Amino acid sequence: MNTKLQLCLLICLCFISCKPTKDESTRITQLLEKESTTWRSGDSEAHASCWYIQPYSKILVSTMDGKTYDIPPNEMIKISPDNVGSGGSSKNTNYKMSIYKKNAWVSHDEESTAKDGSKTYSHEIRILEKINKEWKLVGQSIHVYKQE
Repeated sequence: MNTKLQLCLLICLCFISCKPTKDESTRITQLLEKESTTWRSGDSEAHASCWYIQPYSKILVSTMDGKTYDIPPNEMIKISPDNVGSGGSSKNTNYKMSIYKKNAWVSHDEESTAKDGSKTYSHEIRILEKINKEWKLVGQSIHVYKQE
C-alpha cells in the first residue's frame, strides 16, 4: 500500500511540474503591450504598474525634428494629466529581445494612431528587470521617425 501511495504522489508531482508556464518573452511582450495601451487610454494607475524606477533609470525620446528629451523617470509612475495619452491605438512589431536571468532588453517598432487617424512611427529600446517575480520597465529610449 505504501508503494502505491508513493507512486500516486510521484505521478501527481510529475503532472504538476509539467504544467505549462508562460514563456518569459511572452510575459515581457504582454507587459509592453499593456504599457502602450494604458498610456494611450490615460489609465495612469495601470501604466505606473508597468514601471519600477531605479536610481539608474533613464528615459530618452528623440523626435522627428531632431530634438531630444530626457524625461524624468518618475513621470512614468506619477503621470501628469497633461502628459498622458488621450486615446488612439498602437501596434508593436519586430520584437527582438535578450533575456538573462532577471534582466532583459527589448527592441521593437511602434506604429501609433491618434484619435484623428494620424500616425507616428518609432523605434524603441526597453530595459526591464524582474522585480518580485514580475517583469517591470526600468528604462527606455524612443526614437520617432518619419515613415518614407
